[in-house]
Amino acid sequence: MGFYPEVERMQQLDPDKNYMLVANHTSMIDIMMMLVIIKQPFIFVGKRELAKIPIFGFFYRKTNITVDRSCAKSKQDVVTEARRRLDMGESICIFPEGGVPDDMSLVLDSFKDGAFRLAIAHKIPIVPITFYDNKKRFSYKFISGGPGKLRVKIHRFISTKTMQTGDRKILKEQTRQIILDELTKETKKKE
Repeated sequence: MGFYPEVERMQQLDPDKNYMLVANHTSMIDIMMMLVIIKQPFIFVGKRELAKIPIFGFFYRKTNITVDRSCAKSKQDVVTEARRRLDMGESICIFPEGGVPDDMSLVLDSFKDGAFRLAIAHKIPIVPITFYDNKKRFSYKFISGGPGKLRVKIHRFISTKTMQTGDRKILKEQTRQIILDELTKETKKKE
């Protein structure tokens, strides 16, 4: 397809540890990029409604922990399944914006709490990840984009060992700010 990743790693993942992988969500290619840049086993947590898409939905259900965000039981089931998968040695990946923003000019949407609640509950580090070029190279508008470099930055991890559930909003904003600062810095470079 003419895409090639360029990854900057501020810290290396330990293959014997679990992580909460958190990235900005800008493109249909984000999921594929996660599979390219993270070499150890992980599973996505994603919206249940995507499982209804013909053919895609079958594979989606097999590779994701699905959640109905309007249902408290579904959210609790995610916690249970996440614990099971972490016990199996897998990490978890969540795009905390909850989907690709409809507004193409939006740099980074607000984050939902789920990833941060899970990371604190299971005392696993947050791994903030910034995708710089995915929206430009492979956006949801089929008449835009093109081949080229897909730059990614894996930031320093954020420990959750001493955090309590009430710290999730602080953790969420800290993680969002790391990614937003990186995207904003990149935008200023281009001006």
